[in-house]
Amino acid sequence: MKELGAYLKRIRISNGVNIAEAAEDLDLTVTELENIESGNVKAFKDLYDLKGYIKSYSKYLGLNPDKVVDEFNNFFFDHTSKISLEDIKNAQKKEKEEVKVNKIKSPYTKEYSNKSFALPIFVGLVIILIFAFIIIYLVVSNTNKKPAMVNELSPVGGKEISYEFTY
Repeated sequence: MKELGAYLKRIRISNGVNIAEAAEDLDLTVTELENIESGNVKAFKDLYDLKGYIKSYSKYLGLNPDKVVDEFNNFFFDHTSKISLEDIKNAQKKEKEEVKVNKIKSPYTKEYSNKSFALPIFVGLVIILIFAFIIIYLVVSNTNKKPAMVNELSPVGGKEISYEFTY
């Protein structure tokens, strides 16, 4: 990557473009362009973004962006292909062991336990039945009552008052 970055820097200088001017035109920071030109891949969080920056930078410099991106891809492949085959096999074995320990749970592979939920269901039904009986009792007892008849002519307090008239 250092060779690719140095190449891009040489082309920029030969075109007479200042790094600050290039950064402004590409909507990048000067630090990002310096990291690209120095080959500092670790300064970028996402290699996909870095590839896009390199592609737009090569277009800006008048280069064939596909060839420059191919060079970046070759670097990236060489960098990542240095993992030994034994390390890959060990990682696969470790992954299989983790899958056995942490089984994936889905509706199709879920293992059901034999826990009984009968007691909570029974208690809930009993509570519902008690409330139902209370409501039925209140409704029936209020509908069977006869309204108290009030005699409007009866005296207050239950005593009759007699009126005597003398002429």
